Amino acid sequence: MAKSGSTRKIWIVFWILFVLTTIEVILGIFKPQLLTQNSIIGVTLLNHIFIILTLFKAYYIVMTFMHLGDEKNQLQFSIVAPMFVLVPYLLFILLVEASFHGAIG
Repeated sequence: MAKSGSTRKIWIVFWILFVLTTIEVILGIFKPQLLTQNSIIGVTLLNHIFIILTLFKAYYIVMTFMHLGDEKNQLQFSIVAPMFVLVPYLLFILLVEASFHGAIG
């Protein structure tokens, strides 16, 4: 009985990650004009979608494969919180520094 429950959980994880990856691949192949022509903070909406989907996938992988989903909320938060603080900070630095690329020469 426990084996069928764990097999079901593995298939659920597979399908969730499969759907998210498929969405990313389809958006990467077709690149809708609505998402590539509009930008927020100097980045196209398509890139924002990629970043959000990737963060969601990373969160889900950490919760599932590191077995954090079974831990207390404080432990989950202490491990996942840096991802939601550092990744936007690093993206901000990347975007700000990229705007200075041609300014010096």
